[in-house]
Amino acid sequence: MTFLSKYLARTGRGFNLLACAAVIIMMLLSTADVLLRLWGRPIPGTYELVGFLGTLVVAFALAFTSMEKGHIAVEILVERLPQRAQLAIDAFGNLMGMLLFGLIAYQAFIYALDIRKSGEVSLTLQLPPYPFILGIAAGCALLALLLMVDFAKSLQRTIRG
Repeated sequence: MTFLSKYLARTGRGFNLLACAAVIIMMLLSTADVLLRLWGRPIPGTYELVGFLGTLVVAFALAFTSMEKGHIAVEILVERLPQRAQLAIDAFGNLMGMLLFGLIAYQAFIYALDIRKSGEVSLTLQLPPYPFILGIAAGCALLALLLMVDFAKSLQRTIRG
């Protein structure tokens, strides 16, 4: 399990670097578009590209944020429970998250295949959106795998007490 954990952590950090790169590209593209508008030469498709890149930012940052425990957690009630109950709740949360993000990944993958088959493209740049939808599927699948490992660890700790 430790090999899988290390591999998923490395992959999560790689996805996060891609998310960071997408944010930088979005910033540069938006800034260039605003500046060029001053001279009446806007960049066509900026809105589309920023939207597509935004999907990658969110999807690719999910796993790393989960690894760093950066999501908001309300523990006001849970921290008052016994240690074993806290571990059981953590395991249950990881299980539910794994199932949810696994389902989202699966449905996004199916949707991307449907969009690809239909030949749908964006209005301005005529870009196919399915690669970005596949990016959402990949980010959610990675998060589901990380939550699966966290679930196994939480379950072990719960059983041990």
